[in-house]
Amino acid sequence: MTQTLALIEEATKKSGLIWVQGPTGPSRALWHVWHEGAAHLVGGPGEQPLEDLGLTDGARATVTVRSKDKGGRLVTWTALVVEPAVRGEEWTSAVAELKGKRLNAPDAERIEERWATECRVLRLEPTGSTVELPSGALTAVPLPTAATTRLPMPAALPRLLRGRRRRG
Repeated sequence: MTQTLALIEEATKKSGLIWVQGPTGPSRALWHVWHEGAAHLVGGPGEQPLEDLGLTDGARATVTVRSKDKGGRLVTWTALVVEPAVRGEEWTSAVAELKGKRLNAPDAERIEERWATECRVLRLEPTGSTVELPSGALTAVPLPTAATTRLPMPAALPRLLRGRRRRG
């Protein structure tokens, strides 16, 4: 069991994203921080979506860790979901780590206050059990999102680019 926990910790620490499957909803890629023996994540308005995963205090989740360099699955483990008390010692410690890893926060100076009032900080504690990795690709249709793609290329752009090559 110690080797399993060491594998879970090492793989999860090095991965920028983990795929979390809660009791309900889809499996979702989430950024996290490994802190004090568990993966910590934050979700809510302005952060990553957690509401449809069913991640409530005491629930179980399945966490899949990918390789940072190759992107392939390394290990899948079972987690116990714990929601620390807001502004409690465990919450404050986790938020200090999460703040350091949060990129491009629109309100970095008041992020802790926003997380306390609008968001949820969760701790995913490894139970020590791993799941055998499937042999298939596990491809799936992308989840609906509010993100948009680029607009079509302007009609004049190819002419502009061709003209640039002749001058160079």
